[in-house]
Order: sequence, then structure tokens, then C-alpha cells
Amino acid sequence: MSVLVTGGAGFIGSHLAERLLKDGNKVAVVDNLSTGSLENIESFKKYSGFDFVEGDIRDAGLMERLVEQCDVIYHLAAAVGVKLIADRPVHTIETNIGGTEVVLNAANKFKKKILIASSSEIYGKSEAVSFCEDDDIVLGSTSLSRWSYACSKAIDEFLGLAFYQQYGLGVVIGRFFNTIGPRQTGQYGMVVPRFVQRALQNEPVLIYGTGRQRRCFCYVGDLVEAVINLMNCEEAVGKVYNIGSAEEITIEGLADKIIEMTGSKSKKEFVPYEVAYGRAISDMMRRMPSLERIKETIGWEPKTTLTEMLKVIIESEKVKTKNIKP
Repeated sequence: MSVLVTGGAGFIGSHLAERLLKDGNKVAVVDNLSTGSLENIESFKKYSGFDFVEGDIRDAGLMERLVEQCDVIYHLAAAVGVKLIADRPVHTIETNIGGTEVVLNAANKFKKKILIASSSEIYGKSEAVSFCEDDDIVLGSTSLSRWSYACSKAIDEFLGLAFYQQYGLGVVIGRFFNTIGPRQTGQYGMVVPRFVQRALQNEPVLIYGTGRQRRCFCYVGDLVEAVINLMNCEEAVGKVYNIGSAEEITIEGLADKIIEMTGSKSKKEFVPYEVAYGRAISDMMRRMPSLERIKETIGWEPKTTLTEMLKVIIESEKVKTKNIKP
């Protein structure tokens, strides 16, 4: 099978592309490298069926050429990360909405099945435990740029489902919850690589906000398994699926665990959001997915515990640390 992965040089996209290549598929990756990295896909050159195209998903001509040549599309390209969203809100909105519209138009023109990567951010400030796919969306004020990302991903979902309903396009939507693993960067605010990197250097581990926020972290390998199985399931077409873990931990508890697992001498420091991001940021205190729908549809549930995930990430970051030392 010939597969197109948008954003395939990014953290999740590169893991997905690698798995698809290992399964014997031809894989074309398109990425503008704004947050992705050539380093993530360097080792893929050994696969004869791999092709990398540096380009922007908002380029309609490019996307039509790539979509015409593939059998299915995994659309992961997006502006992500709280820091990036806060610093570049226009870029976030234009990339996520405009890019998805271009990709969907191309997919519809050539009738190619597509999986759209969405986000748990869509649930916003909802206090439901746990979040179900059909729950109402509860967002904050438009004066807080944080919510522009949630809105942009919600529009992506509306667009995808509209193409399914109006044109019969094969669309599957996955809402990703706090995915972690090797290759993830802390540059755009992702918490686990930030904590691990600072702990390995015995530097203060900076906790944004109170640290009482509760999150569920999903291993990237488990998520990749889920999206591939959803894409191969006809029953999943036209539906939205949470993909994540139900193993909860507070952000302060995460910091404690990483400090302990790395044997670090790091101390914890609490940083107000206004200081961390240079502006007010609205956050949600708890974010846990209901996994009933995906389990019923494809029998999927996460296999990797948080401790196992962190072991892999810590070892990966140790290698990076050694490589950057003189």
C-alpha cells in the first residue's frame, strides 16, 4: 500500500511512518520542518519505499500531486505545543484550519481515505470525568490564545465529518491525549521531555502552574497501533475516537517520578503561567479519556505503563545528552 503521512517528520508522524515502512508499505512524508526534524526520519533512507517531500500542506498543487499517488492519508501536520500556540496564534489557526481544508479537498478529489489527528484540547475546560467523544465542548475566552488551538482542531473535526456526511469521503478522526516517547521535543512546551532533560542535567525542574493538574500519558507506540487499526476498520469511518491512557498522575507527581527515576539532584520550582509563557494562559485541571468507543470498535487499549514509557524516554535523552557534550 502507498501511504501519505503529513507532518511525518514530527514526533508522532515519524513513529507512524517508521511503523508503516516496517510493515512493508510505501510511505511518502510531507513536512515543512517548522516543528519536525530531518533527524527524526534520517534512518528511513534504508527503506526503498520511503520518500520525503519538504513542503507545506497549504500548497494545494503539491498536496494534489501527493494525494493522487497514494492509497490512504494520515493527516498529522499541525501547529502544536502550548508555547508555539501562545507565541504564534495566527500561524496556529492558518496552519490547522487552512492546511486541513487543503488536504481534505485533495482527498475528496481523488477519493482517498484519510485519518485526521485531532486533540484532547477540544474538550477545553470541561470538568467531565472521563471525557467521552460526544461530550459538549467548553472553551474559554477568545482573549486567551490558548483556546485558538482547541477551536482550530474542532474546526478540523467539523470539516472532516462534513466531507464524510456530504461527499461520503472515508474520514476517521483520532483525538490524541498527551502522547509521549522518544523524539519528542520540549521546545514547544511538552512537559515530559522538559522535565527529563532538566533532571538529567541536575537543573531545577520547572513546573508551570500549581502542579496539581492531572494528566494521562500515552506511549507513542501504543497510539500508532491504534491509528493504524482504526484506519483499517471500516466501522470507524465517520466517527471520532479518543486515543490515550487512563493512568493518571499530577504534574508535580510526574516531576517527582522523573527526578527519582533519573537519580537526579534537581529541585522542583513552580513557575506562574504568566512568567512561563509571557502572557496569561488558561489551563484545565484534569484530562482523562473514556476509551470505551475505541475498545468496542477495534479492541484497542494502551499496553505501556507510565514507568515503562519514562524508562525509554530517559534512556533516549541520555544518548542525546552524551552526543551534545564536547
